Amino acid sequence: MDKLLITHGTVVTLGENNQVIHDGAVAIENGRIADVGPSQTLEATAGDCQVIDARNKVVLPGFICAHHHLYSTMARGFAPPGEPAFAFGEILERLWWRLDRALSPEDVTSSALVPLIECIRNGTTTILDHHASPSCRDGSLDLLAEAVLESGIRASLCYEVSDRNEPGAGVRENARFLERLRKEPDPRLAGMVGIHASFTVSDRTLEMCREVAEEFNVGYHIHVAEGVEDHQHALENFGVRTVERLVDRGICGVNSLFIHCINIDDHERELIRETGTTVVHNPESNMNNAVGVAPILDMMREGILVGLGTDGMSSDMPAQMRCAYLVHRLEKRDPRVAFVEAPQMLLFNNARIANRFFPVTLGSLEVGAAADLALLDYHPPTPLTSDNFLGHFIFGMVDAVVDTTVAGGKILMRGKEIQVLDEERVAARSRELAAKMWKRF
Repeated sequence: MDKLLITHGTVVTLGENNQVIHDGAVAIENGRIADVGPSQTLEATAGDCQVIDARNKVVLPGFICAHHHLYSTMARGFAPPGEPAFAFGEILERLWWRLDRALSPEDVTSSALVPLIECIRNGTTTILDHHASPSCRDGSLDLLAEAVLESGIRASLCYEVSDRNEPGAGVRENARFLERLRKEPDPRLAGMVGIHASFTVSDRTLEMCREVAEEFNVGYHIHVAEGVEDHQHALENFGVRTVERLVDRGICGVNSLFIHCINIDDHERELIRETGTTVVHNPESNMNNAVGVAPILDMMREGILVGLGTDGMSSDMPAQMRCAYLVHRLEKRDPRVAFVEAPQMLLFNNARIANRFFPVTLGSLEVGAAADLALLDYHPPTPLTSDNFLGHFIFGMVDAVVDTTVAGGKILMRGKEIQVLDEERVAARSRELAAKMWKRF
């Protein structure tokens, strides 16, 4: 049955004309939203369809994660040997660059399925992922794509190009996958040219990346100025800071994502704004790595589009939003800031970003948009309206449990039970593989 009706929920449409519809309904047909309105009206015209009763639930567009690392799963619970890393560069060298080299093809698939299930559990229906697995690089994006399609969510995929392994090889993997998408398009998949960071790639490698991006008309997904190592390397080797180096070489633009942007100056912010490049904020990861607080409130005020990601820390986007809300109030020592900006990144800006990559409208419950929804258990203790929705979202819904997740009109989780993957089996296999990978590490 390709028709679904969600009834008797508190429907929050988001989008350009955000509405809160009490006792609202969403009609879904062929993977798209066919109608939104009062339950009584939609029930009268629904006809034969599957029905989900959303009583005592808030119905929202599915959440979007603008920067994820699915491959980071097997680091959970693992302690790298030796002294704890002090600087960001040491974290990369002692943990992440050793872990990604240790991944096998089955590890790539397994480490993707686990967080994809967690995406479903947290109502996250679209992710923009950034992958690395040097020992099984070729074809790795296909492995991720198959896992994504099995899960039912949407994903933009790319391989993280870096000269620390085999120069140029990651570029070829990006090009190969983009060619697959050109020949076999799927509305659930998109691609970009991934680059690790400025300080791990030569000018020749950046040129190769630019050639691929221009051939396939896609943007770049790159970590920028996450740690001080990035701009120090650019200054020492090229006489400019990170953003200026990337912009000078054409690694920027409206379809490109600059991830983090913590250690940047006023001139770099202006270059980002002038080129229309998007910044993606990852507050939990930045706090975990102790690299600093990105000046995203200043960026947003200056007209830079800033989205929100997890950097692989989790797949829980509302929690990431509240982290951003709190850390920027603390950093500014000002309780008047971030109340609008933090949820704006998640609920509105991430949709603007994702809509550049996928052939369907995401992030809004409107006629014709993709039927990607999250149903949250939430009993508002005070009146809930479109005017005070953000207060409910930050202080109430952020802790609400997701009951049902729908993507492309397909029910991925219902009544808190995953419908598309065997969660117990996936976790058990991941434990077996992780134990072996840890030994190889």
